[in-house]
Amino acid sequence: MDITIVIPLFNEDESLPELSAWIEKVMAANNFTYEVIMIDDGSTDDSWKVIGSLAAANKNIKGIKFQRNYGKSAALNEGFKAAQGDVVITMDADMQDSPDEIPELRRMIVEDGFDMVSGWKKKRYDNTLTKNIPSKLFNAAARRSSGIKLHDFNCGLKAYKKKVIKSVEIYGEMHRYIPILAKWGGFRKIGEKVVEHRARKYGVTKFGWERFVNGFLDLASIMFVGKFGKRPMHFFGLWGVLCFAAGFSIFLYLTISKFFFDQTGLTQRPLFFVTLMLMVIGSQLFLAGFIGELIARNSPERNNYLIEDKQGL
Repeated sequence: MDITIVIPLFNEDESLPELSAWIEKVMAANNFTYEVIMIDDGSTDDSWKVIGSLAAANKNIKGIKFQRNYGKSAALNEGFKAAQGDVVITMDADMQDSPDEIPELRRMIVEDGFDMVSGWKKKRYDNTLTKNIPSKLFNAAARRSSGIKLHDFNCGLKAYKKKVIKSVEIYGEMHRYIPILAKWGGFRKIGEKVVEHRARKYGVTKFGWERFVNGFLDLASIMFVGKFGKRPMHFFGLWGVLCFAAGFSIFLYLTISKFFFDQTGLTQRPLFFVTLMLMVIGSQLFLAGFIGELIARNSPERNNYLIEDKQGL
């Protein structure tokens, strides 16, 4: 199969018939073998009924329905599990992503050899103050922390090699950081393509301002897990030892001052309480690293590494 198109959706019954017809037209024009996997993320409208009717009319359309709303990351993760195409395309169901971009995205994967290609909505139709500035800050922070030179990490229109989406697990709200997850998985050839952003034709946006707060928190989480997930002691242990050593050094200074220079009593000096705080925090950080190390070493995934190829075995 040439292409799998994964479409997460929530309350998009109006746009699905037009979107599926557009996709079918593009696939037929390019003679692609394909499947479309629509994941209904607990919609409360008639989205699932529409998916059923579309699947009955077109054997290439398949559907997955969640019992309730779990979020875009969960929907993409299930879609990736079911995907069979050599190239996997993700796109939103609100008609703001153009299916006409699919052939070029596939070409960049198949011919140019990219592991994944992310869309860049350079010209936007929802360029409001509340979306534009936070989005620029978010993308700048993601670029700086990950080293991946993308302008739009959160663009829903992306293309992947099948191997990439079978190697990453998306949870929480990590769909924004699939390029970072791919990089941590060893897929370093990540490209970008300017794509058309269309004005919303149906429905309303499903994301509010809280996505920016959650986005930065998720970025901090994913950077930590990617670097220290299998060796937590290297982070917590280091800072624990530094804090404890600083506190113990101050304690020695206060003790020497008391007995050799007849200074004020230990407990009467504010610095004494700083010493206690540093030593307690240092001990807690070290123990957190030790417990984390025990958990990591007993995890069934502790030795799961991505192997690119084998010969002679």
